[in-house]
Amino acid sequence: MLKTLLSQVGAYKKASVLTPVYTSLEVVMDVLIPYITAKLIDLGIHAGDLGNVYLYGGIMLAMAFLSLFFGIRAGQYSAYASSGFACNLRDAMYRNIQTFSFSDIDKYSTSGLVTRMTTDVTNLQNAYQQLLRVSVRAPFRMLFSIFMCFVIDVRMSVIFIIAMAILSVFLYLLISRVAGLFKQVFERYDQLNNSVQENISGIRVVKAFVREEHENNKFGWAAEALYKLYVRTEGLMALNHPVMNLVVYGCIIAISWFGAQFVVSDTLTTGEITSLFTYVMSILMSLMMLSMIFVMLTQSAASGQRVAEVINEEPDIVNPKKAATEVPNGQVDFNHVYFAYKSGSGEYAVQNISFHVKSGETIGVIGGTGSGKSSLVGLISRLYDVSKGNVMVGGRDVRHYDLETLRNAVSVVLQKNVLFTGSILDNLRWGNGEATLEECREACRMACADEFIMQMPEGYDTRIEQGGANVSGGQKQRLCIARALLKRPKVLVLDDSTSACDTATDAAIQRAFREQLPDITKLIIAQRISSVRECDRILVLDNGRVSGFDTHDNLLRENAIYREIYTLQNEDGGDFDEPAATRRKKSSHHPKTKKS
Repeated sequence: MLKTLLSQVGAYKKASVLTPVYTSLEVVMDVLIPYITAKLIDLGIHAGDLGNVYLYGGIMLAMAFLSLFFGIRAGQYSAYASSGFACNLRDAMYRNIQTFSFSDIDKYSTSGLVTRMTTDVTNLQNAYQQLLRVSVRAPFRMLFSIFMCFVIDVRMSVIFIIAMAILSVFLYLLISRVAGLFKQVFERYDQLNNSVQENISGIRVVKAFVREEHENNKFGWAAEALYKLYVRTEGLMALNHPVMNLVVYGCIIAISWFGAQFVVSDTLTTGEITSLFTYVMSILMSLMMLSMIFVMLTQSAASGQRVAEVINEEPDIVNPKKAATEVPNGQVDFNHVYFAYKSGSGEYAVQNISFHVKSGETIGVIGGTGSGKSSLVGLISRLYDVSKGNVMVGGRDVRHYDLETLRNAVSVVLQKNVLFTGSILDNLRWGNGEATLEECREACRMACADEFIMQMPEGYDTRIEQGGANVSGGQKQRLCIARALLKRPKVLVLDDSTSACDTATDAAIQRAFREQLPDITKLIIAQRISSVRECDRILVLDNGRVSGFDTHDNLLRENAIYREIYTLQNEDGGDFDEPAATRRKKSSHHPKTKKS
């Protein structure tokens, strides 16, 4: 973990080195001032020598200014280094997240990743700044002060040694207790952020179902759990100050008692005991700062593990050596494919799938919820990797392609359509950053989006709000289809991407694809038979297996599941998005099945 985190210091190494250098110089000046003060008192004030008063007073003034200068420079460099360190951490995490496969993303919750990139990195930034300054300042100040105490009087120095031993034992017990609690605190942060994220992203559903009170209670539970754990943790940390004060005042009393006796017996001067009081406060304040650093390091260690985990995460899906950089055509082949979302679980979303699609064919894919439709198409663009068997595009295993090459050749419009904040044109150019306005319009005409765009006040420059909140579901789907077309793919996959469009618009999109994209292989996942009946062939899935793969007419004659779907949707307006057992039960009430 430490190696991973320190590797992100990068260009800020110079500032990270200069900070402790300036801090050390500041400490030297601070520690020498009490020693010069003792000389001022003994050789100047008590001796009645005004020359020594001016001499040592001038030296003290110069040291004070030097200490101020060194302190300012240390503060500047520490801020620069810690901010840069945090920036590099966030950048490293974000870049690695971009390489994650869908299975990698499933491993970390969205709220957990947000917490790691915000709260955890902020903790590490603060800890790094403290390490550069306080962790250098406190030990140096303490060691120099102890050294000066031994120089002044060895007998009095024993008091400091005893005090340090007591504090060291206490700090060890405190830190060992608090370390585990901080890890739990950040897990609670993840739960809290998850509650906030779900509520905000689904606020329309919350209001539609009048579930505000339920969401308030859920958030309140998460906040209360975090509050209780934090109170418990901070309560233990709060013991640090009273124990520290007890030791400080104990030292002061001991020095006063023994020091007074030594002064009376002329074995210690007034200036020396004054310096000792200053040094004892310096030593114990250094110990207090060290205790705060230990607590902060304990807290940041939990954050560091979480951040390093993301940075070090090896993506499940990576480019192969000598990767192919060209997809020759849109031929798609599935050869005895098995796939499970959780590796090694044996719970396959698709099982023993085999079928072959010629380049340029239009294939419909239909099946109920959980039949494996989305899982199937996610394998084509290698959003997931197969568990067994192989998927081929253009006659080559998808695992042999360069990922960028493959995903540019296989354009997928996912079930959950996402538009980003910016203009419509900006969103369309996600498919092709160099696309001209006319190319964007042509893609939108095929997706039946150009007409509604031109009716908007600013046309293609109309701003899309966060998440596409200012366009309807059907409009969002059509914009996402147009965006996918701009990639000029060899294979186009529509994962139930016209479900929010009316039947006429759906039909118009299918007709445009047939007439204008004859060379592109098209896989259309749908719930409605009307969306796939004109396809060259239709793949019927049931519980992760192939139930049939043929034309619409042949499937009506030969495939019982397809007939049930057709009957339900044509006679009762039924929806195939339901369990197979329920469909068969409904179908059993029809004594006669119509044929086309």
